[in-house]
Amino acid sequence: MTTARGPEVASRVGIALGSAILLCFITGLLSHWIQHPPSWFWWPAHPVWLYRVTQGAHVISGVVAIPLLLVKLWAVYPRLFQRPIIGSPLRILERGSIAILVGAVLFQLSTGLLNIAQYYPWKFFFTTAHYAMAYVAIGALAVHLSVKLPIIRDALRRSLVEPDTEARPHISRRAVLTGAGLAAVAAGLAVAGQTIPFLRWAAVLAPRSGHGPQGVPVNRSAVAAGVGGPASDPGYRLTVTMGDRKRRFTRDELLSLPQTRARLPIACVEGWSAGADWSGVRLLDLLAVVGNYSGGDIRFRSLERTGIYGSSILPQRHAVDDSTLVALTINGETLDLDHGYPCRLIAPNRPGVLQTKWLSEIEVLP
Repeated sequence: MTTARGPEVASRVGIALGSAILLCFITGLLSHWIQHPPSWFWWPAHPVWLYRVTQGAHVISGVVAIPLLLVKLWAVYPRLFQRPIIGSPLRILERGSIAILVGAVLFQLSTGLLNIAQYYPWKFFFTTAHYAMAYVAIGALAVHLSVKLPIIRDALRRSLVEPDTEARPHISRRAVLTGAGLAAVAAGLAVAGQTIPFLRWAAVLAPRSGHGPQGVPVNRSAVAAGVGGPASDPGYRLTVTMGDRKRRFTRDELLSLPQTRARLPIACVEGWSAGADWSGVRLLDLLAVVGNYSGGDIRFRSLERTGIYGSSILPQRHAVDDSTLVALTINGETLDLDHGYPCRLIAPNRPGVLQTKWLSEIEVLP
């Protein structure tokens, strides 16, 4: 009599789980490299929705992996405590890789899920720990697969030829696999609406699914950033520096310059995204008022003086794009204070954390 708990179910669920982990790893690397680019890394300005897709896939695949991991652990649970605990070198390698893999994946999925909700009950810096542990997880997965590949192959072959019997009180393999698939789909739908607009109705667990000031969610409010006073100050000026040339603009002066409209998504690392109609001064037009922009990356500084995202570097390929704006309005309305009033950066195909709000200074780097 066959039962669901065994290598046949573990192997099939493991294929889906491994695929989800691999997709999550690749898209996570992309997000990290975009925010902390190595010298060799290149990220395009177009298509404007690409980061929205890759980061949405990162979060969705991570959430989908949670029920798959639980089923996988359920299927192999009795074998985790088989004797002897320590045996041949191959057995030590196998069990060691399992322990590291399970621990790393549990850490990644649990902390990633809490990051989506912006809840941080730990002392370490999430981004650094999440990035480092991703390599541990993928390395342990590679070792585990290399050790277990013959067993996985045999289990998959047996599951094709052996009947899937169902005898009370046992549950069939087919029932477990169907349940795992449905749970994974349900988990994905519960958050996918953060990224996919027509699935917003199903995003029951998505903390940000389209609601917020002017129809666009926000992660960090003006109150949390401590910029309410400086941003609302009548004496506000935006300083633009280009070499030895410098000019300061009031918001009214920015409004008096030629205005450009662009339809761009705002996409955040927590997985949510929303399209919006932005209007403001095209960055190249603003730089032209100050001097002759001959190229180079550009630093944007915020009125926010705390935190690690008070400034961002915009690569030249994004700076010269016609849709890169110093935005003054969103969806036809003056920027809400939480959306970056009096002005903010909006550029194509960039993470939301790099779309600096409450701009105080723009500097062309040498």
